[in-house]
Amino acid sequence: MAFKFVVMGTSLGGLSALQIVLSNLPADFLVPIAIVQHRHKNSGNALQALLQENSFLPIKEVEDKDEILPGQVYLAPPDYHLLIERGYLALSTDEPVSYARPSIDVLFESAADIYAEQAIGVILTGANQDGTQGLKKIKDRGGMTIVQEPATAESSIMPAAAISAVKVDGILPLLEIAQRLVALCHDQKC
Repeated sequence: MAFKFVVMGTSLGGLSALQIVLSNLPADFLVPIAIVQHRHKNSGNALQALLQENSFLPIKEVEDKDEILPGQVYLAPPDYHLLIERGYLALSTDEPVSYARPSIDVLFESAADIYAEQAIGVILTGANQDGTQGLKKIKDRGGMTIVQEPATAESSIMPAAAISAVKVDGILPLLEIAQRLVALCHDQKC
């Protein structure tokens, strides 16, 4: 079965975790990736620039109705929920979920709705439980679920919450997550 979309969620410690994962994905990784990193609503676009320094893949902060393209990394902008629709990405200013906007749960649940068993959900370091319900929905729809090994996370709360609530497909040290994504997705066409 071909995977069509990767969603990642992170919070406290996410910058360094994302830098490690993205820097280890090759330029020919064609499956699109959408990321929610919890950040302050006035944080600007510094995250995109910092991540792009370490990535072979193009990174874009999402604008409403952006077309989904192969090999693109999409970042949820500050203070907007990011949702996946058929063929494009949408932004929402609905109420925060798990005290967060953007919410990992919102992104993951929309990925499960659109891609079902063709989605891969990845939970990285973080200090709350956002993402647990969304990861569960991806798993329930037949998708692949990966969680950062809590011992390798700057904050283990988010990965530990996901592991306790979802029978995940992989609990991996941070350095092995990109390798697993490549093994699952490499040479696939979107």
